[in-house]
Amino acid sequence: MHRAAALALPVLLVHAVDDRWVLDSVGYNDWIRESSVKFLAAAKDHATKTEPTVTLTTDLVSGGAGYALGKRSKKASIVVVGSGHGWPGGSLTDRALQVAAVARCPVAVIGQEDMTNRRGILVGVDGSEESTQAVAFAAAEADREGQELTVLHAFRTPDPWVSNGVQQKNFFEALTEEARVVLAETAAGLRASYPDLVVHQVLDTRHPAAEALIAAAATAHLLVIGSRGRGTFKRLFMGSTAHAVLTKLPCPTIVTRISHVKHS
Repeated sequence: MHRAAALALPVLLVHAVDDRWVLDSVGYNDWIRESSVKFLAAAKDHATKTEPTVTLTTDLVSGGAGYALGKRSKKASIVVVGSGHGWPGGSLTDRALQVAAVARCPVAVIGQEDMTNRRGILVGVDGSEESTQAVAFAAAEADREGQELTVLHAFRTPDPWVSNGVQQKNFFEALTEEARVVLAETAAGLRASYPDLVVHQVLDTRHPAAEALIAAAATAHLLVIGSRGRGTFKRLFMGSTAHAVLTKLPCPTIVTRISHVKHS
C-alpha cells in the first residue's frame, strides 16, 4: 500500500476461493461466498485506513490463487502475496510459489518478519539478462526509498582438497574474475541513472547463490531476485535459486520476470 501511494497506483484486492468449496454438492457455497465478501470488505477497509489516497477495488473469484493472480498479472505493475504463517512450506507458501512461477510481472512475497531496524535493499546478480533486470528494479526501489543497495554475486568453488588440479584452479580463478567484472560493471551502470545511490558489491565464493542470498538478506529491508538465472533452462518458469529463497523467505522478496517489468 505504501508503494502504491508513493507511485500513485491503484490497488486491486483479489480473493480466490477454491472451486471445490463452492460446488452445490458441498452445501456450504452460500456461506463461503458470504464470508469471502466480508473478508474482502474488511481487507479493503484496513487498506483504506493504511493509505486513504489509494484507489481500491476488490475482486472475488473462484479457482486457484495461482491462476487468478497470474491472469491479472498481465496488466499489473506488481503482484503482492503473503508467504504464510510460521515455518515455510505451508499452503500459503505453496500459493506464493505458484504465483511467482506464472505471473507476468514482478511478484512481491511478504512474510511476517519484524521490519524494525531492517536496512538496505539486496539484489542477486549472475550476469544474466534476468539479473540485469532485477538490478534495474532494485535500484529504482532503493533510490525511491532512500535505501542503500547491495549487489551480491555468489557461487561455490570446490574445496581445494577435492580439486587441486592446475586446470581446475585456473578455471575457477577465471570464474571468480568474471564475477568481479559483473559486479563492477553492474555498479558502474547504475551511476548515470542514480548518482546519489550508495551501491555495495559483495562476492561470495563459499556458498551457493540461494544460501548466500538468504544469509545476506537476514537484516535487509528488501531482497530482489530474477525468476531465472544463467543456469536455468528456458522452459522453466522459475529457477532453483528463486524457488529456494521463497521457501526460506529471509525478508520481503520481489521476484522479477524478464517478459514484463514496469518500474512504476
